[in-house]
Amino acid sequence: MKSIILSVGTRYLVGLLIIFSIYMLMRGHNEPGGGFVGGLIGAVGFVLYALASGTEQARRALRFSPEGIAVMGVFCAIAAGIIPAFFGDVFFTGQWWYTGPGGDDKGFVLSTVLLFDIGVYLAVFGGILALIFALEEF
Repeated sequence: MKSIILSVGTRYLVGLLIIFSIYMLMRGHNEPGGGFVGGLIGAVGFVLYALASGTEQARRALRFSPEGIAVMGVFCAIAAGIIPAFFGDVFFTGQWWYTGPGGDDKGFVLSTVLLFDIGVYLAVFGGILALIFALEEF
């Protein structure tokens, strides 16, 4: 059964859910949230789109295979663990780089913790979508 209301509403909800999932990813270092919760919220947007428009349409909107997204997430998470070894630290020790003027913490901060959270986000997002798309096509 095709619902016009669901199809039109989903177009707006997908964008909002993706933006909210990225917000949850970025605030997850200091408050509840992070890669896992953000990945679940982002996947829910595409699952809703698949229910409204069909799995094939959702796969085309995603543009990348969900399995590839999940694998890329695992590689990001592993890279976050390996990078500290280049600085003589233990596996998964957090490394921070400050990009502010004079190297202080007033600018944008890059860290291996953020890279790990992005990896978890991509792994959860891709894994959930791969599972749901496979079940819908079954």
